[in-house]
Amino acid sequence: MKYGRYTAHTIITTLLEEAALVAVVLWLLPMFGLNIPLWGLILMMVALGTYACVTYRLGRNALAREPILSLDVGSRGRTTTAIAPTGYVRVNGELWRASSSSAIGVGEEVCVAGMKGMTLQVRPAG
Repeated sequence: MKYGRYTAHTIITTLLEEAALVAVVLWLLPMFGLNIPLWGLILMMVALGTYACVTYRLGRNALAREPILSLDVGSRGRTTTAIAPTGYVRVNGELWRASSSSAIGVGEEVCVAGMKGMTLQVRPAG
């Protein structure tokens, strides 16, 4: 199973978080004179469970994507910030730090000319 360990980790940590919430609401808060009704505890547990489900789905989708460790020279993308001399570009759905010898405006198409470390060297496409 591709997500077996991730799913097991998520279930175990969610159960531990729910148990910690119950402990705080039933034992710790009453020591300070704060009493939360049962329906409030149930509402908090449902909210925490919903949050765990949403973050599980987002995390699973992020794990499913293959990382792009390097790009081929000539790949095309668009600037998300102005590059003067550095900024950010989106290439193949990934956001990269980029630098250029010439100023490039926001939203312009660029071509990857090279890569230095984790920074793309780009030039205006065309």
